[in-house]
Amino acid sequence: MVYLDYSATTPVDEEVIETYGEVCRKFIGNPNSLHRLGVDAKKLIDASSEQIAKILGVKPSEIIYTSGSSEANNLAIKGVCLKYQNRGKHIITTELEHSSIIAPVQYLQKNGYEVDFVKLDENGLVDLEDLEHLIREDTILVSIASVNSEVGVHQDLKKISEVIRKHPKVLFHSDVTQSIGKEKVDFSCVDMASISCQKFYGMKGIGCLIKKEGLVIEPLIHGGKSTTVFRSGTPATPLIASFAKALRLVYENFDEKSRHVKEIHDYLLEKLEKLPVQINSNSFCLPHIVNVSFESIKPETMQHGLEEYDIYVSTQTACSTGDYSRAVYAVTHDKDRAGHSIRISLSYKTTKDEIDTFVDAFSLLLTKLNIRGD
Repeated sequence: MVYLDYSATTPVDEEVIETYGEVCRKFIGNPNSLHRLGVDAKKLIDASSEQIAKILGVKPSEIIYTSGSSEANNLAIKGVCLKYQNRGKHIITTELEHSSIIAPVQYLQKNGYEVDFVKLDENGLVDLEDLEHLIREDTILVSIASVNSEVGVHQDLKKISEVIRKHPKVLFHSDVTQSIGKEKVDFSCVDMASISCQKFYGMKGIGCLIKKEGLVIEPLIHGGKSTTVFRSGTPATPLIASFAKALRLVYENFDEKSRHVKEIHDYLLEKLEKLPVQINSNSFCLPHIVNVSFESIKPETMQHGLEEYDIYVSTQTACSTGDYSRAVYAVTHDKDRAGHSIRISLSYKTTKDEIDTFVDAFSLLLTKLNIRGD
């Protein structure tokens, strides 16, 4: 099998699975219980939170555990907009956002909020002058992802933050799902950030919202003691412990892993340049994601064709709907390219042999489907 869909989800690291199983067996108590089993479970959660906070450079009190980034994004956006609606009902975001940003924003739009999409330059980067122009007296939230999940465009959160910080009442949220494990994130640039453990070789069903201490938001889930007043429900001790383990492992030998991904990325581009495809990702994209377009055939046809060779890629993000990629269109302004694209996502686990296997099968399918270069 050649797996090239790491941006959709990653295989769970064996050590993470071992941690999850061990905690399930040994820490059976409800961490809210006052007896010894409950106290032991709470101590483990507290130790895990300390470890996560240290790695990310945040405070343990700033971690709100969620079921993943989709919940974290909804909590950030709805939580801020409901809490601070007396300040205004204006939201700014981009066309490059994940559906779990777009959907809650559209929900709020139906309920009286105004939404503006900031312009992007020719590389897909946020136009800082337009962002400054869009911010109004009634703007309460700007939500811009650190890395787009389909094309890989990497935004400069520090520069974006400098614009937003000129307006103290405006809060800045970033979906950093595609950044964690691939780069080191400076959380001082944002007020809130969403994370999903499944993107860095951890378990599915656990993530968090990093929320700056002192910032109050409206919870989405009420009732029941938890690790924070901002998200009710019995804390998932095994998932939280495995989250800490996955995060620690992914940042081990980080520089070496990053160099390997860059080498694999460059090797892939060298191979793709010889094929009749258009490369949508650019030099402002993280090397972990390469998005390409081809003429005439549906991306699903190519995806299933590659599947016959036991090779796995994505068309759009796994959570997307629609006939074309919003992200590819936002970067290329070409609906044909946006409607005929696939995403190849890489990892430090990806090998050159796997790239060779993919390129050979991809080339055969392009020929079989009558796609030729000029």
